[in-house]
Amino acid sequence: MGAIVSCMSGRNGRSPSASPPPAAKRRSSVSSRRSGGGGGAKAAEIDEQALAAAAALVLGQRGGGGAFDRSASVRYAAKRQQQGPPLPRSSSTRPRSLADPELQPQQLLAKDLNTKDLETNVIVLVHGGGFGAWCWYKTMSLLEDSGFKVNAIDLTGSGIHCSDTNKISSLSEYAEPLTSYLKGLGDAEKVILVAHDFGGACISHAMEMFPSKIAKAVFLCATMLTNGHSALDMFQQVDLYDSMDTNGMLQKAQEFVYSNGKDRPPTAINIDKASIRDLLFNQSPAKDVTLASVSIRPVPFAPIMEKLTLTKENYGSVRRFFIETTDDNAIPLSHQQSMCAANPPEKVLRLKGSDHAPFFSRPQALHKNLVEIATLPPAQAS
Repeated sequence: MGAIVSCMSGRNGRSPSASPPPAAKRRSSVSSRRSGGGGGAKAAEIDEQALAAAAALVLGQRGGGGAFDRSASVRYAAKRQQQGPPLPRSSSTRPRSLADPELQPQQLLAKDLNTKDLETNVIVLVHGGGFGAWCWYKTMSLLEDSGFKVNAIDLTGSGIHCSDTNKISSLSEYAEPLTSYLKGLGDAEKVILVAHDFGGACISHAMEMFPSKIAKAVFLCATMLTNGHSALDMFQQVDLYDSMDTNGMLQKAQEFVYSNGKDRPPTAINIDKASIRDLLFNQSPAKDVTLASVSIRPVPFAPIMEKLTLTKENYGSVRRFFIETTDDNAIPLSHQQSMCAANPPEKVLRLKGSDHAPFFSRPQALHKNLVEIATLPPAQAS
């Protein structure tokens, strides 16, 4: 400690010529101990370790204005750069909750995971109504860092897709970017589909068309419908029958667009920007809510009304998984559970404390769930 104090006092105004540097004094002491015999070797080693620690402390204080660096990644930034890119971090500014703990690096990056050994390492992300590929930016980064190949698709009239939402007349037209992608895959290629919200109807449509190209289908608080039903049927049930839909929140947030005239059916649905935080993002960081508020587009109405034709031979042959979101105000948990009861998936996972946008509010926990599903071995043929 005396060496540290002398260093600090020299820093506080004492001339460098007033006394020899503390390191020199310590070296002369070490030299005298070494010449004293065998018993001094251990003491010399201890002195050298203490000197190294003191020097590191003083250099840290001089470089940081007297404050200790709290992060080793800051103090050893140069070393981290030599080792490779930094570990991904959540861009959330909210306090991290127990429901979305910060994972250890080996968990976050699935260090021991060799994605080449999986049934498929390709994951296709399908957004919900009004969203776009932009909403998956955290999930994409985490999955890619874990070794997966990730594609996020803009459905017709969504994200940066240039089509007019009001002119979309069917579910097949709305889901065309997804089905075109699947059509272009080779005969032996398979992918994992992950759908959010109304994207569930889109991947159901794709499962019926291309069951052999889909290894697994993941419904993330999504519309997991049964044969002969539409997404509109499901959303109407949320408003009319679900006691958790406080004061008809979903119905109040909807603004219908009538581009063909008020005497014709609506062509699209807008979500009231003043309501999106309470309805969709009640647990999400403010900056992600801001991103969504300037990026969300109208939802085409015709695909929502369309009743799906789903067969056991095609749709029913694809392994399905459902991820529940417990603090969801758009599709309340009780209704998610009702969908699972009516159309049971292979497995149900749960994101505690997540709103309707888990890719914003619980990105780490969502990543962990997706990796868990992706790493499940292929189903055994019966």
